[in-house]
Amino acid sequence: MKKVFTLLFIGASFLSFSQKKQLTLKESVTQQYRQFAADQLIMFQWIPNTSEYTFLDKYVVLKKGNAKTDKVDVLITIEELNTVLKSKLGWFSGFEWKDQFTFLVNDGTHFYSYDTKSKTGRLILEVNEEAANQSFKKNAEYLAYTIENNLEVRTAEGKTIVITNNQDPNIVSGQTYARSEFGITNGIFWSPNGNFLAFAQKDESDVHNYPLLDINETPGKLESIKYPMAGQLSEKPRIGIFNFKTKYTAFISPKGGSDNYLTNVSWTPDEKHLLIAEVSRAQNHMWLNLYDSESGNFIKTLFEERNDKWIEPEHPAFFPSDASSNFVWISERDGFNNLYYYDITGKLIKQLTANKFVTKEIVTAINKGKEIVFCTTGENPTNNLYYAVSLEGKQRILTKTEGTHHIEISSDAKWIFDEYSNHSTPSKSLLLDASGTEKKTLLTSENKLADYSLGTTEIKVIKGKDGSDLYTRLIKPSNFDPSKKYPVLVYVYGGPHAQMITNSWLDGANLWMHWMAEQGYLIFTLDNRGSGERGFAFESGIHRQLGTIEMEDQMTGVEYLKSLAFVDGNRLAVHGWSFGGFMTTSLMLRQAETFKVGVAGGPVTDWKFYEAMYGERYMDKPEENIEGYKQSSLLTHAGKLKGDLLLIHGTSDDVVVMQHNFALVKKFVELGIQMDFFPYPMHKHNVGGKDRVHLMEKVLNYVMENNK
Repeated sequence: MKKVFTLLFIGASFLSFSQKKQLTLKESVTQQYRQFAADQLIMFQWIPNTSEYTFLDKYVVLKKGNAKTDKVDVLITIEELNTVLKSKLGWFSGFEWKDQFTFLVNDGTHFYSYDTKSKTGRLILEVNEEAANQSFKKNAEYLAYTIENNLEVRTAEGKTIVITNNQDPNIVSGQTYARSEFGITNGIFWSPNGNFLAFAQKDESDVHNYPLLDINETPGKLESIKYPMAGQLSEKPRIGIFNFKTKYTAFISPKGGSDNYLTNVSWTPDEKHLLIAEVSRAQNHMWLNLYDSESGNFIKTLFEERNDKWIEPEHPAFFPSDASSNFVWISERDGFNNLYYYDITGKLIKQLTANKFVTKEIVTAINKGKEIVFCTTGENPTNNLYYAVSLEGKQRILTKTEGTHHIEISSDAKWIFDEYSNHSTPSKSLLLDASGTEKKTLLTSENKLADYSLGTTEIKVIKGKDGSDLYTRLIKPSNFDPSKKYPVLVYVYGGPHAQMITNSWLDGANLWMHWMAEQGYLIFTLDNRGSGERGFAFESGIHRQLGTIEMEDQMTGVEYLKSLAFVDGNRLAVHGWSFGGFMTTSLMLRQAETFKVGVAGGPVTDWKFYEAMYGERYMDKPEENIEGYKQSSLLTHAGKLKGDLLLIHGTSDDVVVMQHNFALVKKFVELGIQMDFFPYPMHKHNVGGKDRVHLMEKVLNYVMENNK
């Protein structure tokens, strides 16, 4: 064990516990991001080409400040804005500065601009409520949106341009594909000046229809979704390019096979070319291809990447300068996401960073494109920091306080707004100069939980069996007594791209965990191998054997817990959702002597039932990894159950479909093994809204009642 350190949550208080309020479970579930949320400068934005900035006060008052002074004024209220615009906006939704004097707002169907100099405004355009996936191009005043499976554009003149008009509902345009894998968050890609519109299109004709039951009608009605499971036929993608001048749409299809993935679409600044990453269905080979925007013709492959486990490009090419087609690419080829600077012919100009920590994303370019600002963990993987690197490879840190940061940089890059939290700081809002030196504190949030009885949170690093550093979080009650023996609830996720323990306020924990601690529990979490922000080696050991090394690390955590004199090793419970539900049930079955109680929400129970894009990356196709699928399947190990297990599922889950839990329950029935099952009718992959209180009561009561 090394790098062991203890952090105390909330801080010491001389008030007796009797003077403190007791947090209710309902408060902990519903108020973490409301009543107990730290104060922040909501929607902070720099006004272009000035040292002035704006932020929202309670979402309905727009305030303006200046980095050079301490003066803050009210610019306009939502009531005043509605009077000018003759609108009915409830708040400054969709707020964005267009230029030094003009900002934009919208309610999803009405798009407005307001001139702060003349104090006048106008309705730019409007669409009906069926419009979805809206993407507004502010310099052209065009709005792209989808109507069912088709794509349209509305202009400021009130004209509707129909981009696609497919009568076949299996042909879907302008929406995400690959079920939002590979960093795909939208299906609409405006060119820099708005002369072209690229869009994703998918042919789902070969994808199975998966039925979900709508019980709100009489009789119940089946609603079908497209859900390609591992090894099955998947959607066929292509990229369309609509030319507003010629009204011609060119289409780009995968070069290596119709079921390859097309990802990370980006435009060159001159609008002449598109860069698209094509990934093989096996997800072990990537080609970065260059296409002509007028014709859609393939020009060349700029470079390729291969890996015997997986290739997962998640970021489009970034162009530092509008005057050049040189671009920066984020690649994990050396084990960590780093920045590589290329020219448009595919020649590597320079590897800009060679960090042994993860780059998360590129934020912007500053100093006339000579420096790239990017988000990263830095040396401590629980942090979220910002660095800058020059095109010569000289790197510097902008956010120097450890923690979880968010920044906004002024147009001239002379000022940086930095808002962060960490273990001991609920939230702090600062102005930094270009070097990252603190110049002014704009807001320091009070601790909204100071009047409540909450215990301590300890963050430690323990050694895994393979020598890896494993981060752990242990929450203790406020009246913790080291001479007593405490039961433990292990909260687990453990899957790719997720990180449960962060250097932020509450350390990444949910507030219900602190409520549970006050009931006399210890709450323990460990980020095992396979989880995010640790680099390829740490994350990729799970390949073809999901659950195996993750459980090994979780059991290392159990060994650590049992080494603590105040832990009752005979009263261990485990809970998790989604991949965490898979981990919970895996531990209850494959480590049956360890855990007395488990509650698994929305669990994957057999990876052959899961979606192709995610499942095949980590497990390959079922026919290619027969033994791996067998060993990771919870149905294989169902007969080993000894403790009390509660399975929970939303009946309209379109991510981990109900077939997972139904198949496992059926297996338990066949084996004559009793367990518990609870559905949440009409909820999707998680249970939200007011029903989440019911969920957490169900989960935590089950643990406490069965872990005596």
